[in-house]
Amino acid sequence: MSVRLTKKRPKLTPELKAELDALAALPDDQIDFSDIPELTDQQIRNGPIYVGLFPMPGTRKKSITIRLDEDVVRWFKKQGKGWQTKMNWVLRLYFASHRKTGVKVGRP
Repeated sequence: MSVRLTKKRPKLTPELKAELDALAALPDDQIDFSDIPELTDQQIRNGPIYVGLFPMPGTRKKSITIRLDEDVVRWFKKQGKGWQTKMNWVLRLYFASHRKTGVKVGRP
């Protein structure tokens, strides 16, 4: 299976579905995990464990009101459909880079 970066989720063709079903049917002892680093005890203790920066399953969205600089909002809106999701992603990256350090970030 090859990996491609796309903006949209690819269509699940019958061939791709068959390939995914075959992978899902593999017993764990036949899956090659050699390219995935082992988690350290500290990483496990620090949990929850995220896959990349994706939130844990079941995480819900919360509707809020927030005041942002006009130029920031304008720039995100120019990105097109999904601009709020992109804004959330930027906040998630910031969150992920600061959450374990315990650093409280003040005004810029």
